[in-house]
Amino acid sequence: MHAGREWTCSPAAMHAWESPDYEPSLPVSEKSNPLTRDIDRASASHIVRILQATDAQMFQEDTGATYKRLVSKQVVETLMEVAEKVELILKDPRDSLVVLSGCGTSGRLAFLITSDFNKALRELNQSPVYRYIIAGGDRALLSSQEAPEDDPELGALSLKKVCEGKKHVLFIGISCGLSAPFVAGQLDFCMQHLEVFTPVLVGFNPSHQARDDPMSGCTFTFRSLVQRMEELSKSKKAFLINPAVGPEAVSGSSRMKGGSATKILLEVVFSAAHAAAFTNSPITFKGIQEHVDAYRQSLDITYSHTEGITPLLEAAGQSLRHGKRVCYLGWGSVGILGLIDASECNPTFGADFEDVRGFISGGYGQLNNNEGPLSSLGPDFCISHEDFLRQVLPSLDDWDTVLLIYTHSDSVSEVAKLALRVRGKTSNIHAVYHQVDGDTAAAVQQSDVNKLCSSSLKITWPSSAPESFLRMQWELSTKLLLNAVSTGAHILKGKIYQNHMIDVQVTNSKLYCRALRLLQKLSGCTESKCEEALLRAIYNSDTLTAEITSSDVGSHTQTARNRTEVVPLALVCLLTGCSLQEAESHLRRHVIVREAVAAHMS
Repeated sequence: MHAGREWTCSPAAMHAWESPDYEPSLPVSEKSNPLTRDIDRASASHIVRILQATDAQMFQEDTGATYKRLVSKQVVETLMEVAEKVELILKDPRDSLVVLSGCGTSGRLAFLITSDFNKALRELNQSPVYRYIIAGGDRALLSSQEAPEDDPELGALSLKKVCEGKKHVLFIGISCGLSAPFVAGQLDFCMQHLEVFTPVLVGFNPSHQARDDPMSGCTFTFRSLVQRMEELSKSKKAFLINPAVGPEAVSGSSRMKGGSATKILLEVVFSAAHAAAFTNSPITFKGIQEHVDAYRQSLDITYSHTEGITPLLEAAGQSLRHGKRVCYLGWGSVGILGLIDASECNPTFGADFEDVRGFISGGYGQLNNNEGPLSSLGPDFCISHEDFLRQVLPSLDDWDTVLLIYTHSDSVSEVAKLALRVRGKTSNIHAVYHQVDGDTAAAVQQSDVNKLCSSSLKITWPSSAPESFLRMQWELSTKLLLNAVSTGAHILKGKIYQNHMIDVQVTNSKLYCRALRLLQKLSGCTESKCEEALLRAIYNSDTLTAEITSSDVGSHTQTARNRTEVVPLALVCLLTGCSLQEAESHLRRHVIVREAVAAHMS
């Protein structure tokens, strides 16, 4: 277990990344965060505190310095303008759609947000107008599907299919790093058909930091596409929402702040539009600001429970260190956040799908996704509590961690029944639940759950908020908490080198470029030497043939799909000068990469 060191957050450290001299070659979304430089050496409680400070960067005031922020005047005004476009569609939904699209986490959040707001429309007897697209289709909701992310033509075709016959479409493409080719293809398609489409881009880099690399089958780059959108924004034919929220706690892990900020921004837009369309509440600058601030309060409420989050993180870390599992058993939309968090662990940390798994009450009936049940695709697509009881529970023991995730509006008696069955196999069971201040109805049944659990974390929310907004607060809180648990657990397992994802999967062009930058930064070697080491690790050969060196990135990433520990192996080779076989030997003896390198160097 990590001993940890005392950790404090200075105001200077909070803002250090904003200096133009700080890692100037990297976009904000790929920079390393000064607050987390030694997070791999932190104890569980310090990890939680570091993540709290990192997440708080989302809500820093606009100083008028280098970057726009969530509450910058320009950002708030753009949110108002987009909300007005949504309001028009809500008031006259015939032949109209609001389409959200993204890759990975962005696509999963597009799914969650469209589900929530379509449900709100149905409750008002209104026709649903929201649709989601995720690169790789619905299987990408539950597992990593990286190849489609690199296909701009596929993106355009998927958008065209969803919008067939529509006359007015507000398209919102989400790409945290302003880099995803799949989304670029969709935005380009929109700009070719402005008589139907109004394109909106959501991301978290300034426009000049948009990716400028060539994209397969395209004559444009993401950066040139952003420049076209900026020109169109002058006449309100396109919109760009790209505040900076600061570098991620784990460098490049946009599932964290990038995902949270996406959820906040789009829910603020849609909530304002719904209020304007159905309760005659005007969309105002102050209203948007106050709504964003309410999410900051959600963050504060969540992290006020550091002492309750820490044992969850420690338990999950111990499970992963012992080669065991972490299982989220959820209910309702907070249960969907469990599925999302689990699905992100494989591409982020190189985790096996069994390491962190999510299950939800009602399974695909609760998910209500475009393509329906996917369980026939294999065990990693089995997501119901019944699937958990049948496939996982029989093999659990006290080294496995089970986390129950629910709210006071779920059936607490059902939670207690499931907890009792789990308790028969493992005592390592924990609960996280959200309740409204003053609600005592479920207290007796909750007491039964508490008796069965090693720890119970109750998060209490003000009763004054509307039910719809409470649900969104619960979701953001659950996302922050589960991100902390799964990230912290993988840090304790040794998957992080300083504050970098060292075991990143090199399965698409974006991740290939990230791997190269990571190797350059951590080794201090030239780009050509780093690419040579990376290719040696991908092709499992100390000698690179002419066929390998002349192949394109697509061929490299295709081969990398069948390899493990590609970046750690390359880094050990670069830092020690050893062969691949020797590097593999070092990593067998020292699972934590930083220790493997240190052992060789000492």
